Formats: sequence, structure tokens, C-alpha cells
Amino acid sequence: MDLFSPVRLGDIELGNRVVMAPLTRMRSGADGVPGDLVVEHYRQRAGLGLIITEGTYPSAESRSYPGQPGIVTPEQTAGWRRVADAVHAAGGRIVMQLMNGGRVSHTAITGTERIVAPSAIAIVGEARTPEGALPYPVPHALTTPELDTVRDEFVQAARNAIDAGLDGVELHAANGYLLHQFLSPASNQRDDRAGGSPEARASYVAEVVTAVADEVGAARVGIRISPMNGAGDTAETDEADVRATYDALLDALAPLGLAYLSVLHAEPTSALVQDLRQRFGGKLVINSGFGTVTTREEAIALVEDAHADAVAVGRLAIANPDLVERWAGEHEENTPNPATFYASGAEGYTDYPRLAG
Repeated sequence: MDLFSPVRLGDIELGNRVVMAPLTRMRSGADGVPGDLVVEHYRQRAGLGLIITEGTYPSAESRSYPGQPGIVTPEQTAGWRRVADAVHAAGGRIVMQLMNGGRVSHTAITGTERIVAPSAIAIVGEARTPEGALPYPVPHALTTPELDTVRDEFVQAARNAIDAGLDGVELHAANGYLLHQFLSPASNQRDDRAGGSPEARASYVAEVVTAVADEVGAARVGIRISPMNGAGDTAETDEADVRATYDALLDALAPLGLAYLSVLHAEPTSALVQDLRQRFGGKLVINSGFGTVTTREEAIALVEDAHADAVAVGRLAIANPDLVERWAGEHEENTPNPATFYASGAEGYTDYPRLAG
């Protein structure tokens, strides 16, 4: 296999195996509607084999950040249709990451009466809100009937995304957000069907993914996980528990025939990651960088050595809209500017230069 060769992820044909990782950028305003700036940002990066959008919220109380886009209202859906049309016109493919932030939020961000989580356990730290930094509140522990509501919000969001013309959806079960909160024993202390054992913690995530796959077709659905990542106080330190939890999850997902499994892990060639890949039985997208840069050499090696079918790249995809062209030709790369990652304008978003000529 070669990093610059085509690959098929379910129903999605990629021209190369360099994937743009989902990246929070906070450019969609208070109404969560992707505008001209967002359209241009994604259009510029259509040369990557696949774009995975920033985490997009499926309900008002699931929003995690100011400026985060949604896929709830007709206006948000119409905004995403413009994004999808622009990417497709430029020859690209784009999948929407659906992200319920759960307790990684604040009512000053959501404008709702509460935030939700598997259990009423707050994150230690402060949320970045329009009112400044505020301590994370204690979340509302979802009742058993409310689990169905949250699941159905994901399903409707997926339908909205497909109706807007996106090529698929990715369920965000990583980095400490709601679905990851169900997987982690540190954040999930339930005693109903969605907690109490590794298998029960995994079962709710599997239920959500299955429902989304039933709605839009499994071959257009991916899932992102980050075992032992620990983000957002989702400590997963017991390796036996981690194995039991994620084995149960992938055993439930394997029969569905999903488009891909995306794993964020610092050691992508580790036994944990490769065992999960075998259990899943489908295409693997690997992302080794969480606050670190995935290099050209690493990406090439991961594919050539058959450790992954594709590689998700974050920071260099931010700074290099023509990253595939640069990597294929061994050209110099632009350097990402972290000061503009979470800003509000074009600087550091749509103004990185392309190769001359």
C-alpha cells in the first residue's frame, strides 16, 4: 500500500490515504451556522483523501464550544450543504463528525438549563465560555429514558448531514466527549443498561452507532475512539478494563460493516491498537498525534507497513491546504500557528499559502 494511492472506506472512495482529522476551529458564530469562511476553509483542503469535519453538535445542550457548528436547524443544515457542494466541486470527499460534548461544556455556552453526562460528575477545570473561564458545572445524569432521546438526536443529525450532501458521518467516541464518557469508568458510574460493567458501558455507544447505521447506511458511518487517552477526566488506567470495554464495543460493531474505525493513540503500532483493528475487521484510520505533529515519514510508514489503511493528520492539514501535493512532491511545509487555532477570523484559517505555480 502507498499513502498516495486510492482506498475505499465503505461507500466512500478516497483518491489518497491522507485524511484531515476533525479539528475544532470555532468559526461558525453564535448561531452555529457554517458561513462563507467555513465553506472556503474546507474547499481549500479538498485535495486530502477525506475531510472529517470539526465536531458538530446534534442538539443545543450538546454544544461544547462558542463558535462550534451544529447540524440541528434548517439554517445549519443549509450551511453544511454549501460546504459539501464546495468540497465536491473541488473533487474532494467530506464526512461530518457528530459530537455530543456531554459534560465538556457549560450552560453559558449551550444556552440551555443543563448539560448532560452519564453520571453527575463534573470535570475538574474551567470551560471557555462567552462570559470568560468558568468552572465546569456538575452535569445532569441522563435518566434511562433520556438515553433514547440522546440516541435519536444522533440519528436525526446523521440524517441531516446526509441530506445536506455529506459523504458520511463519524461518531465521536473519543477525547472525553459524551460517548467516551460512557466508555470510561471514571465518568460512567451508572447501574442501568448503560453502566456497571465494561460490556454495559460499551453497549450504549454500540446502540447509538447501530441506530445511526440503520438510518443512513453502515457503509457511510465511521467511529472515532481514543482508548487510554484520558482527556476530559476520562481516565482509563486499568488495561484489563480497557481491553474488556473496547473489545465489547468492537465485537458489537464488527457485524455492522461500518466504513471505518478511527483510532487516536500515541502508539499506533501497539498491540492494543492492532488487536482492536483485527477485532473490528474493517478499514482503520490511525491518528497518532494529540497535541503533536504527524510527520510525512510517519504517515508513509504506517501505510506502507500495513499498520493502517489511512492516516488522519491535524496540525499540518491546518497549515497546508495542499498537504498531499506537498508531501507527494517532498516540498517544504507551512508551520501551523497555534495562536490562531481557536480564533474567529480568516487569519490562520483560510490564509495559509499554497505552493507557488
